[in-house]
Amino acid sequence: MSIQSNRIALFIDGANLHSTARTLGFDIDYKRLLKEFDGRGVLLRAFYYTAIVEDQEYSSIRPLTDWLSYNGFTVVTKATKEFVDASGRRKVKGNMDIELAVNAMELADQVDEMFLFSGDGDFRSLVEAVQRRGVRVTVISTIASHPPMIADELRRQADVFMDLVELQSKLGRDHSERPVGAPTSATIQSAPRNSPARRYQD
Repeated sequence: MSIQSNRIALFIDGANLHSTARTLGFDIDYKRLLKEFDGRGVLLRAFYYTAIVEDQEYSSIRPLTDWLSYNGFTVVTKATKEFVDASGRRKVKGNMDIELAVNAMELADQVDEMFLFSGDGDFRSLVEAVQRRGVRVTVISTIASHPPMIADELRRQADVFMDLVELQSKLGRDHSERPVGAPTSATIQSAPRNSPARRYQD
C-alpha cells in the first residue's frame, strides 16, 4: 500500500505525551506534529484527550484545547473528579482511557494504521483488539528516560515502537523561531475565533 492511500488516525493521550516530552527536555509543537503525520498518509482523525479541572477560575489547558479544536484536532475532554483516598488525602482523578478506547474501536474498520501517543500499559489490550481487525499500531513514547515512560507490555504489543526522542527535531518547538500562534505543551496561547476550519472533523 502506498503512503498516499494509507488511512491513519492519531490518538494522543495529552497528559502522558506532555509528561514524556518534558522528561526528554522539550515541548511539543502541535502544528508541526499535525503536519508531520499528515504527510504519512490520509489522516482521517487526530484525537487529543485530556481531563480539565472545571471549577478553576483559569485552566492553563483551555487555550491549548481551544487552539487544537480550531486547527485540525478532535479534542475530547471531561471534568476531573476529586476524591479523598484511604489516608485522607485529596486527590484528583482524570483518566481518559475509556474515551480513547471507544474512539479507537469505532474507527478500527476505517483506518489502516493508528498512532498511539502514550506509554500507558492499560492500552495493551486495546492495541491487541484493533490489531485483530487488521489495523497496524505504532506506539510513540520513550525508553530514553529512567525509568522508561512506556510500559514494557505495551511496547511489545505494538507493531512498531517509535521513540519520541527520535521525533524531537520534527515535533519539538523550534526556540529559534518566534511563535506564530501555534501553542506548545508549555507555551499556550489563546485561539483566535477566526482560526481555520477543522480539517479532519465532520
